[in-house]
Amino acid sequence: MKTEIVTKLKREATKILADLHETKEPVLITEHGRPSAYLIDADDYEMMQERMQILEGISRGERAILEKNTLSKTQAREAMNKWLD
Repeated sequence: MKTEIVTKLKREATKILADLHETKEPVLITEHGRPSAYLIDADDYEMMQERMQILEGISRGERAILEKNTLSKTQAREAMNKWLD
C-alpha cells in the first residue's frame, strides 16, 4: 500500500488519482505523520460495501439460529406467499 502525506495529495491529486486508477492500490493519507484516511478506487469501494452487506446478512442469520428465532419450512413458505401476493 502506498502512503502519501496530505500536502502531497493537495499538490498532486490528479497524479495520485491516476496512479490509483491504474494500479488499484489503496493510498494511505497521513497528516503530521499519523494515518488520516484511505484513498481507494470507487469500484473497489462499492465492491467492499456489497461484501459488507452480505456478511451482515450472514451474521444476522447466524444470530437468529443461535437465538432459535427461525421459521420452519412451512412457516417460511407461508410468509413468502403472503409477501409475494
